[in-house]
Amino acid sequence: MASILIIDDESNLVRSLTFALEDEGHAVHGAGTAADGLAKAAELQPDLILLDLKLPDMSGLDVLETLKARQIEAQVIMISAHGDTRSAVKAVKLGAADYITKPFDLDDLSMTIHATLERRQMAAELEFHRGATIQESGMLGASLAMRDLLGTVERIAASAAMRILVLGESGTGKALVARTVHSASPRASGPFIEINCASLPEQLIEAELFGAEKGAYTGAHQRRVGLVALADKGTLFLDEIGELPLPLQAKLLHFLENGQYRPIGSGRAQTSDVRVVAATNRDLAAAARAGTFREDLYFRLNVIQLNIPPLRERASDVPALIEHFSRLFAREERSKPITVSEDARQALMQYRWPGNVRELKNLIERLTILYPGTEIGAETLPRELVDAEAPLTATAPIHASQGAANIEDALASTEREMMLAALRDAGGHKGQAAERLGISRHAFKRRLQRLGLG
Repeated sequence: MASILIIDDESNLVRSLTFALEDEGHAVHGAGTAADGLAKAAELQPDLILLDLKLPDMSGLDVLETLKARQIEAQVIMISAHGDTRSAVKAVKLGAADYITKPFDLDDLSMTIHATLERRQMAAELEFHRGATIQESGMLGASLAMRDLLGTVERIAASAAMRILVLGESGTGKALVARTVHSASPRASGPFIEINCASLPEQLIEAELFGAEKGAYTGAHQRRVGLVALADKGTLFLDEIGELPLPLQAKLLHFLENGQYRPIGSGRAQTSDVRVVAATNRDLAAAARAGTFREDLYFRLNVIQLNIPPLRERASDVPALIEHFSRLFAREERSKPITVSEDARQALMQYRWPGNVRELKNLIERLTILYPGTEIGAETLPRELVDAEAPLTATAPIHASQGAANIEDALASTEREMMLAALRDAGGHKGQAAERLGISRHAFKRRLQRLGLG
């Protein structure tokens, strides 16, 4: 049960409340003055304080403010005299959890205490799970940029903000941020629905978002439920929002403004309670000025903005990411994780990572497949990475997709050669070839298929 401190100068009341609350299993302490109560609060750190508004040496409101200033996190229930509810309401505004008026019924007080402690427990559990979700989400890094981002994500997730815009270069993890915002929010028990606005043709994306009635268009052989409806009481993630066709932008704006939408072919408006997280690697402000993106939609989406730093601006996070992905892919491949030598680590930290975290993740996946359980030296890394002419401090331009593709091509070529060599040495026996490479037969067959060799 709970630890309860009663601060009240009526000794008989304190005594009777102590007996009653101890019978319920609580540990109860009493104080007859504000000074004694504050001292015991600091010493005991109780779960809950019953605080009288009228004390001989200080008002209950002053005690409440002092408790807050001293960061004593107990829940406070104010006890007010009959007719003094105005002060009790003021106390609630100052942070008290509730109030009860003298004379009161013990059953009413017990119910108030129980409800207050239950709210405290639920809040603590929610805070714990939010923190755990942030830590387990894969948003790793101890750099100042990542600490700032993680703190902002946590605050936004807990807030009532319904429109969030996530900005960042390709590969920085915008979808991961969106999922983390959802998972660490009060909407975590609701659905997380994701759509890539560039992945569907213009004539289908409206039906995908808002739904369509049977026969509404050619090929609509049955009623389609849109993603907006499916995301009710949850989160809708609109990736690559900058690619949304202009005609559909107006319909999305209408939904964002009043929560209403109309499926294609329907004459009846519907509503959905949805937190919308949109993401893009485009400069939406510039697109709005150029007329390729609706300015009013941009402002509606940009209520809360999250900017994800590129990996080159948080090089100190690269070692933690390497370790995380090494363990991840070792589990997937059922092999031992790779390790990275100091010279290789320095090379990876100096590289500009035009493909950001996604590029690093792909690199570690391939190295895990090619060299399971071994230490990776700088000589093992793709030459394009080690010999990159643009270190972190350089200003020479680099084409992101070209840089990432060079490394991917080099790794794919090396992987292909090793797979074929293992097959030759094993006389074409896939199980023996996988054993020679130190990976599972399943992983070996999967890689063959991906390389077009299976």
